[in-house]
Amino acid sequence: MKHIMFKGCLAIVLLISQVAYAQIVITNKKFSFGTTGRIGAGYSPNADGKTGRQLNLNNQGSLGGRMDQGDYVDFLPAFHFTPVAGGDSSRSTKIDMQARLSFYSGGTFLGNVDTKSNQGMIVALPEAFVEARNIMGSDWDVWAGSRWLRYDDIHIADYFYFDDHSATGWGVKHKNTRFSMFFPAVIDTASSNSTPYSYTNIISGAKNLIYRQREVFVLEHTLPFKNNSLKLLAEFHHVDNTGKNAVEQYPSDNGWVIGAKLNTGIKTALPGSFNQFSVRYGTGIANGGDNGNTQTWRTYGAPDAQTQTYKGAYSFTAVEHVLFNISNRWSLNGYAVFTASKGGADSNDKAVDYYKRDIFNKKSEFNTGVRATYYFNNWFHILSELHYGVRKNGTQDPASMVKLVLAPTIVPTAERSVWARPHIRLIAELSRYNDEAMKTLYSPFLQHSGAKRYGTYLGVRTEWWVF
Repeated sequence: MKHIMFKGCLAIVLLISQVAYAQIVITNKKFSFGTTGRIGAGYSPNADGKTGRQLNLNNQGSLGGRMDQGDYVDFLPAFHFTPVAGGDSSRSTKIDMQARLSFYSGGTFLGNVDTKSNQGMIVALPEAFVEARNIMGSDWDVWAGSRWLRYDDIHIADYFYFDDHSATGWGVKHKNTRFSMFFPAVIDTASSNSTPYSYTNIISGAKNLIYRQREVFVLEHTLPFKNNSLKLLAEFHHVDNTGKNAVEQYPSDNGWVIGAKLNTGIKTALPGSFNQFSVRYGTGIANGGDNGNTQTWRTYGAPDAQTQTYKGAYSFTAVEHVLFNISNRWSLNGYAVFTASKGGADSNDKAVDYYKRDIFNKKSEFNTGVRATYYFNNWFHILSELHYGVRKNGTQDPASMVKLVLAPTIVPTAERSVWARPHIRLIAELSRYNDEAMKTLYSPFLQHSGAKRYGTYLGVRTEWWVF
């Protein structure tokens, strides 16, 4: 009897599998492997030990030029499917499953491991998601997982402005409208200037660490017209309170963001020229970002002393980014970024945060720069950059830097394009700091070498992206 029942169950399973196989057949099964990175050697002749350090101002990331930025390598494996339902290829869905493996230098050079002198290497998995596009031939897309969801950037400053929503979450898209919900994963913010996400509760009678989740709702809509497009952005942020059983008491808090970005194509002798202009305003706990990051959930400043919320906090950012491909000899890529931010406290200087520290509650910063690319021939380009950055923290005097860069570059792909990669660059940089930057050691170079008027950086580095 058991033998007969087993045969019957097996027959049913085989029948179901045959029916399922007949309904959905996966064709054009593909695997791709992409990579991006920047790695090489550099040193600063007038620094102690001559160890190479970035010359840009602190708290501004790569704004001010990225050629002296630290090493990193990303690997992007991905599977691509095109299932056909009912034999109708016109109703096929494009499915992508992608991950990203990221390696960052924790010391001097990323690959310096044989001598055990690398001081550690940071490994991360910032992307692992599934996205289905044009579901059953429709205009609907959907995704879920963790991804680097970001769009236009100022490449020469490594600055993804306006709509960087890189986090864990999910989203749907219909034609030119996208709705997403994100859950930024922050376990403990004791080392950052932000609203706290971790606290201790005693529900079970013992102390247990609990995390309160920030919820971010994002609505984006793009209006295309002629050779232009206008992108509109709206966000709502919320964190719940800690509850009556919490040892630390943190209130619930909210934030809003609105913004617009205009992307305009420009006709020039060499195609690909454009002008991009954006403005974004965030309030409450959505007044990020800082330190060269632009995510709005990286809350800036201190909370109000009475309410312990960020009501009244704000951040305004305006970005201008332009590329002129003037001829088959010259291209110019320029940018300007202005940011003004204030936390929830009344102070225009420093205020006490959740962890009883005095932190700056107000800042303003302005950065501008230009890269000129001279195409000596197809495979040899000469890059030159000029950057200026200034930042004012609270009531302190502004700290500023000017940086000049010259980088003869070999381009193996032999393309006359600012986007041609890989690059192999010989880099020479010279920066000049004002008195405030020198006094406060307001750059990685100054923190390593002491108060100096001029900073230097020499290197041979490569940058690539292959998809």
